[in-house]
Amino acid sequence: MDLAYTEEEQDFRARLREWLHKALPELPARPSPDDWPGRRAYDLGWQRRLYEAGYAGLHWPVDAGGRGATPTQHLIFLEETERAGAPYVGANFVGLLHAGPTIAAEGTAGQRARWLPPVLRGDEVWCQGFSEPGAGSDLASLRTRAVRDGDDYVVTGSKIWTSHAEVADWCELLVRTDPAAPKHRGISWLAMPMDAAGVTVRPLRTLAGSTEFAEVFLDEVRVPVGNRVGAENDGWRVTMVTLSFERGTAFVGEVVACRRTLGELARTAKANGRWDDPAVRRRLGRLYGEFGALWRLTQWNVSESERSGGVPGIGGSVFKLAYSHARQELYDVAAEVLGASSLSLDEEWVMDRLSSLSYTIAAGTSQIQRNIVAERILGLPKGR
Repeated sequence: MDLAYTEEEQDFRARLREWLHKALPELPARPSPDDWPGRRAYDLGWQRRLYEAGYAGLHWPVDAGGRGATPTQHLIFLEETERAGAPYVGANFVGLLHAGPTIAAEGTAGQRARWLPPVLRGDEVWCQGFSEPGAGSDLASLRTRAVRDGDDYVVTGSKIWTSHAEVADWCELLVRTDPAAPKHRGISWLAMPMDAAGVTVRPLRTLAGSTEFAEVFLDEVRVPVGNRVGAENDGWRVTMVTLSFERGTAFVGEVVACRRTLGELARTAKANGRWDDPAVRRRLGRLYGEFGALWRLTQWNVSESERSGGVPGIGGSVFKLAYSHARQELYDVAAEVLGASSLSLDEEWVMDRLSSLSYTIAAGTSQIQRNIVAERILGLPKGR
């Protein structure tokens, strides 16, 4: 693992800081959390600024519309934008972090030309249609069917926890194209237009009161065969590429945010007297070490990604598992430091704490991540 930055990387950091210093004061006010059309416009407006400045798809290949930057430069970009308080990917996180990189790695030339430029320009939003009500954590047990009919697939089924479906233009959709095949081998990865006939979206309200997830019902939706990424019934392998991005680099900016939150929490504890409790100081100190280690693990994963052609490896599962639990503990400590004020829903801390509860489920449950680490990294036999 190379922890030192080159002169070129340091120059890149300095130029990015200068641009952020000029660009951020020009942003409009953030919309209300419940104003999804407004949030979409705000997030895509920021994406357009990145695109015009040459920072969109920074680490994507040049032939996919990106700058071909190294994973280390991408890491610097995420670190600096988070430290500056810049908007994150927001409503288009699926397109920028999951579907886009997957299409760049697995799509045909025509698919890359059709779908990647609108993502980078901030013209189109994607959602993720993976999870299903009856599949639980076993994604390969999905039942949504896609039956070939000439040049189309006819898709019937339902999805749940579909991120940003209510404002999405496209959906990265997993379907079963061969029900007789073993469950991991009969799956295909489709790009489905969300305005197709037969698509019904019903938003779900979370514990935090937000509606960024939805149920999606598919009633004989026709999706062109040309929208399939990868070969028919090879969708599980393509999905592993998607999940490697989701677990490998998608949370990097949030680690930086948690380290900043930890510093704010320590200052709050010193101001309200909680710092005098040695147990609080121990927990904050241990979390400081935990997030420092997660940052080093991120750098290690990035170094591995550089050696493997830009696709994150299975080390992302180690990171995702550790990060999910560290984030939850961070907001448990926040509740201890803040005391009674941690019960007020007007407090941003409270909303972040409620959100943290989902991280051991989102992007693959902790139980699934432990199985991956045990079987693929430690070489342990599969459980029965």
